[in-house]
Amino acid sequence: MITFLLSFVLLLIGYSTYGKVVERVFGVKDSRPTPAYAMKDGIDYVPMNNKKNSLIQLLNIAGVGPIFGPIMGALYGPVAFVWIVIGAIFAGAVHDYLTGMISIRNRGAHIPELAGKFLGTFSKHIVNVFSILLLILVGTVFITSPAALINDLANGTIPLTIIIFAIFVYYILSTILPIDKIIGRIYPIFGAFLIISAVGVGAMLVVTGAPIPELTFTNMHPDNIPIFPLLFLTISCGALSGFHATQSPIISRTLQNEKSGRKIFYGMMIAEAAIAMIWAAAAMSLFDGRDLNSIINSGGPAAIVSEVSTLMLGAIGGTLAIIGVIILPITSGDTAFRSARMIIADYLNFSQIKLPNRLIIAAPLFVIAFILTKIDFTLLWRYFSWANQSTAVIALWIASMYLIVKGANHWISTIPALFMTMATTTYIMNAPIGFNLPITVSYIIAFAVSIIFLFLFFKKAKQNIASGLEIDYTHPKSPNQATG
Repeated sequence: MITFLLSFVLLLIGYSTYGKVVERVFGVKDSRPTPAYAMKDGIDYVPMNNKKNSLIQLLNIAGVGPIFGPIMGALYGPVAFVWIVIGAIFAGAVHDYLTGMISIRNRGAHIPELAGKFLGTFSKHIVNVFSILLLILVGTVFITSPAALINDLANGTIPLTIIIFAIFVYYILSTILPIDKIIGRIYPIFGAFLIISAVGVGAMLVVTGAPIPELTFTNMHPDNIPIFPLLFLTISCGALSGFHATQSPIISRTLQNEKSGRKIFYGMMIAEAAIAMIWAAAAMSLFDGRDLNSIINSGGPAAIVSEVSTLMLGAIGGTLAIIGVIILPITSGDTAFRSARMIIADYLNFSQIKLPNRLIIAAPLFVIAFILTKIDFTLLWRYFSWANQSTAVIALWIASMYLIVKGANHWISTIPALFMTMATTTYIMNAPIGFNLPITVSYIIAFAVSIIFLFLFFKKAKQNIASGLEIDYTHPKSPNQATG
């Protein structure tokens, strides 16, 4: 229990101290007009207050990732707590803040456009494919996982096909309609269920004195799967997630002023880490490693969610908690498809003002997602994990390039970028879904790749500085700029 409680204290300290360091390194200009005003279009560029933006950002980034990932990561034991805390403070929140703020400085640009500007045209094309792949995978995973939970909650009385169809309808509407018509209105309601589920389970862990194991770096995984790199891909949302870089531009286009960035981008990542801590602790405390593994293998992480919620909060409270968990993926799936639409539109320079234009891009995305729902969830999750963390790597290198060209301390993002380059390369070299090489060989290749990336980074930075790259887009002055 001490490790569990101390982790929350460290997350709060990280937000109030290191969060300010990152903000200072970036250099906030609160008088600078944000894209919400400078490019206001009533569809995607819509000024919204901090309360709405914070809640939308949290619900956007907190899908099943900070629940399912930590539940599976709990198999490794309390070392999972270390990655959640250290990862969130020094990698995940830095990643979210910098990608969000750099997007604000560049007209609310998405990650492929930023990659093209800071890393080169070839990088733009690669990142565009990666981002769309990731978002479609996210959207698909966040259709099947909540559908399974709803089906279980209804004891199978509602056919799974009907549930999936209903979620698809909601996703289509939230993808093509203006952001303040559905997302901006119903997220406060969804947020209430999120708070009930997370706070309820967390409070009961403390009140009941749940036997949460104390800190140890021993690998407790029943199958003895190595901590590196698997833990760092299993627990992504909650520690570091490239999916967040695809979501931040949604808020970059609705933020009223730059000063709110630390609260919304850095702060909501810390809040997501707290959710991840609660579910990792719940899984560790209620099941030993072998029981947890067998339940995951038979019923998936959703089975753990149902059992934890019911055991901790009873029938009524457990049902509310499960509803909260159902809402999390739905409120990330909707914005995943919305982000995919926006990225493709930006890439093709295809105006999204007219509804038919939005449908032209959105329709094929949903057709692909429907086909993917027929694939095994576990396999989808593995590809999602690798694509997710690979996107995080790219986003961190973009952030580092922005900072080094600016003359700021780029190491705050370069160090996590190097670490995750090593982790993702090791994984894809060693994993059966990748090249299936021996782990030692994978380590050597990953180390070499990381060094090459660092060399290319400094080479490109030198070129960008020599060419006088303008890192921030200059907006026309806006008389509507808000101050709070």
